[in-house]
Amino acid sequence: MKIIKYFIEYIFIKLLFFKFQILGYKTASNLGEKIGRLFGPIFRSKNKIINNLKDSNIGNSDEERNSIINKMWGNYGRILAEYNFLKKFKNGDYNNYLEIEGLEHLEKIKKNKKQVIFISGHFNNFELMAMQIENFGIDVAAIYRPLNNIFLNKTMERIRIKNICNNQIKKGKAGTRKLIEMFKNGYSIALMIDQRVSEGISVKFFNRNCLTTTIPAQLVKKYGCDVVPVYVERINKINFKMYFYEPLNFEKSLSIFEITTKLNNTLEKMILKNTDQWIWSHDRWK
Repeated sequence: MKIIKYFIEYIFIKLLFFKFQILGYKTASNLGEKIGRLFGPIFRSKNKIINNLKDSNIGNSDEERNSIINKMWGNYGRILAEYNFLKKFKNGDYNNYLEIEGLEHLEKIKKNKKQVIFISGHFNNFELMAMQIENFGIDVAAIYRPLNNIFLNKTMERIRIKNICNNQIKKGKAGTRKLIEMFKNGYSIALMIDQRVSEGISVKFFNRNCLTTTIPAQLVKKYGCDVVPVYVERINKINFKMYFYEPLNFEKSLSIFEITTKLNNTLEKMILKNTDQWIWSHDRWK
């Protein structure tokens, strides 16, 4: 039965993509917001999201938290619609919709030809991160988690490879080995550190312990590389501002736990910039 469900979802998304393409970027993104707000709550318990916000001390009232949730679902819908237009961002046609701050850090990384780890979370159109790093001329490989829907995953993988970043690494043990191999061969790594993992260490995130990836910390310990936090902010609905922050340099004496804790703290600060632009629906603390 699950395979039938996945196929129906796939057909529905493909029809939406076709509709979005006809409408154009602005109208499609606005429609995506409405679709996200309408259908998003069907896929995730509202109480679960409310509890995530409360336990993280986000929002002073249920009214404020409900507003955050509503905007979050709208953001989800916009991201879905915007997948159809990533090619335009990739080839520079939509540069007027994107402002980038911190290019001097990318300049230095490119000039020194030194691999770094770019970290971020699922903020707004997060796919823009690896895309813009590669567009800047930096050799980069991006880690991604395959979708459960096998039909839709094939479509998304084609979009990622063609319109986002040529070097895509599937999350998992085999992916970790490939990541290390590419890092040794001169590639920087871009990854999201905000998702629940099956293997990692328990570290505080918004004052609650949760399993957290140790990939950045392990690379830092072994190769002494810098970590560059990246934040993608949505502005005026269809515009983005991407921040490449000053690279973090960790002392080798720090433990895996200490480095991972510091990176979680960095992620928290980015989330707090716009609490409605992060994925509170995710079972991060499960």
